[in-house]
Amino acid sequence: MPTLERLNSAALRATVQTFRDAVRAHAGGLNRLNVYPVPDGDTGTNMARTLDAVVDELDGAAEDDLDATCDAISHGSLMGARGNSGVILSQIMRGIASTFKQATDGHAGALYADALESATTGAYQAVLTPVEGTILTVVRLSADAARAEADAGGELVDVVRAARDGGRVALANTPEQLPVLKDAGVVDAGGAGFLLLLDATLHVVAGEPIPEPEEDDGSGGAVEAAFAAVAHRASGSVVGGADVLDVGDQRYEVMYFMDLDDERIDDFKQGWGAIGDSIVVVGGDGLWNCHVHTNDIGAAIEVPLELGGRPRQIRVTDLFEEVDEEHAQREAAMAAGVVGGTDATTTRAGAGLPPVTTAVVAVCSGDGLVELFAQLGVQGVVTGGQTLNPSTAELLDTVEHVNADQVVILPNNKNIIAVAERVHELTSKSVVVVPTRSMPEALAALVVYDPEGSAETNRVAMVEAAESVATGEITQAIRDAGSDAGPVKTGDWIGLVKSDGIVAVADTLEDAAIALLEHLITDDAELVTVVMGADATPDVNAAIEGWLADNRGDVAVEMQRGGQPLYPYLFGVE
Repeated sequence: MPTLERLNSAALRATVQTFRDAVRAHAGGLNRLNVYPVPDGDTGTNMARTLDAVVDELDGAAEDDLDATCDAISHGSLMGARGNSGVILSQIMRGIASTFKQATDGHAGALYADALESATTGAYQAVLTPVEGTILTVVRLSADAARAEADAGGELVDVVRAARDGGRVALANTPEQLPVLKDAGVVDAGGAGFLLLLDATLHVVAGEPIPEPEEDDGSGGAVEAAFAAVAHRASGSVVGGADVLDVGDQRYEVMYFMDLDDERIDDFKQGWGAIGDSIVVVGGDGLWNCHVHTNDIGAAIEVPLELGGRPRQIRVTDLFEEVDEEHAQREAAMAAGVVGGTDATTTRAGAGLPPVTTAVVAVCSGDGLVELFAQLGVQGVVTGGQTLNPSTAELLDTVEHVNADQVVILPNNKNIIAVAERVHELTSKSVVVVPTRSMPEALAALVVYDPEGSAETNRVAMVEAAESVATGEITQAIRDAGSDAGPVKTGDWIGLVKSDGIVAVADTLEDAAIALLEHLITDDAELVTVVMGADATPDVNAAIEGWLADNRGDVAVEMQRGGQPLYPYLFGVE
């Protein structure tokens, strides 16, 4: 193909779409490189989903209008940014777009260097405390290499290639700048993702092939090394059923859009600086996309209120519960063409279903639970759960598609309740939330669900039913710890009750399950529901049924196949 001399509107669009496709293809490897700032394995997913939003925005803009194209890139990046890496990437994309929008006729190579310099400035300004050895370093040194080539009179293709080559050197050096990368034997995941933008540009400008994803993602075995090293260094909470990775002192990731006057943004950043870290704030003209890691969710939300601002579309993720088994789920979703395991998956949503007065939208993970919810009348199921928290937008999309004007949402996890409670502000439908924190609570609530009753009538009845259930779960410890039930060793099976913490510890899954049931089942219990997860075994299933028959013969028992990850057994006692 002929080499392009300039990046016009069509070429910019092609670059963004090629970049998005490349990040999707490499997302699994990028996720597994991800050890900083939090080793939660979602850098590739978050970058891909951010770029999905940009591509969607481009679909609505005039193809031959450069200003409209640049505006779409800028707005789509701001509104679609996900996670720390996605928010920084959005500022890079906005810097490039603003440069091309404001450009007058001039040297194309110099213009591209200008764009990378603008991207660098925006990325550094977005972060309260910039850290070298990250995507920031890679974009800055790429821009420096582009500027040197442009100043030497290089054409567009020469400048882009110089930027890419300079970025590769910068990426290779990131472990020397950031000890956590060196310890894990990996390069920076965000920087690796950014390089795909330069590869995509070279592909559009000169037809050079996009690097194919490989098992080690071009980092000399770094992907596998990262995965092994992170698992080896796992620490944090003892719960989770798999490695709960060391995320430092800050437990929660809080993200939201914020309406705030531009002149107050420095005050906002300083306010967040007092209560958290990994702070990234991007935007302008009164609208900002904000990201922080903190232990104080309430304070993170209150800071803009004290400055006359307004947070909206709040998303909270418990970083201590991000585990490596979910990485595999995200990658499986990528391979199936769904970017990110948390995308809303409406398994029953309106089409082909009869209209009802009130529909139910439920969050769950596990094919058995999806099927069971459908049998109980749920019209919309959103994929998510303990470590995969859907966004407000994903819940909203499912709510809009169910065949009812009134909707009850069952979040089924404490981290999703706050997100679910935002949906009613964004739709003309009447939406209420039953704050279920587990699957057994949801199942109890669905027993009293009346599709022809109002949302409020259902909410009252379903809340009462959910509150009548005592719930517990079995998972596996990933480090030594103490507990009220006795010392816990790595590999032990533990029984958890939300109100009491760890109440049972045992060497075997069977013993832990029975000990948890002994704790949960009181003299007035009438029904025990056992939800069997992906790791439940026939032998343990039989042992549980046998123990219940021998020791609690007067209690009815329901064994349900849930297929949920991480938790072989969930128990509900009514």
